[in-house]
Amino acid sequence: MKKIYTIGFTGKTAKEFFTKLENEGVKRVVDIRLKNSSQLAGFAKKDDLKYFLKKINGTDYLHIPELAPTGSIMESYKDKKISWPEYEKQFNNLLAERKIENTMKEELSDGDCFLCSEEKPDFCHRRLVAEYLQKKLGSITIQHL
Repeated sequence: MKKIYTIGFTGKTAKEFFTKLENEGVKRVVDIRLKNSSQLAGFAKKDDLKYFLKKINGTDYLHIPELAPTGSIMESYKDKKISWPEYEKQFNNLLAERKIENTMKEELSDGDCFLCSEEKPDFCHRRLVAEYLQKKLGSITIQHL
């Protein structure tokens, strides 16, 4: 049984963020944002995050943008052109088209943590990715941090 985590950095201080990861024993942060170098990301910008994770927690970092929604799906939702249920449907269809379970079957490790920006997992693609993989691969438990 693999245990995977999810976390968003919005609404967290760096101290809260890195402490949560450390307390849970997260071994690797899997960044599933489409763009991981935004100025708004603060301590969670790609190169900075990779450095901080290794230096503070000894945690590895991997960016897999194929686990992110397309820009058009994301913009449609943000611009309120589609509802959350429609976003979920489109994003789950995208994951199925990409056959992420084939890649992630070998890549996913016990103690991995999916990262995105949303504060809570309820309306976030990190929850959808975790649940999709749980359904496809089985033997996965999910904990949202």
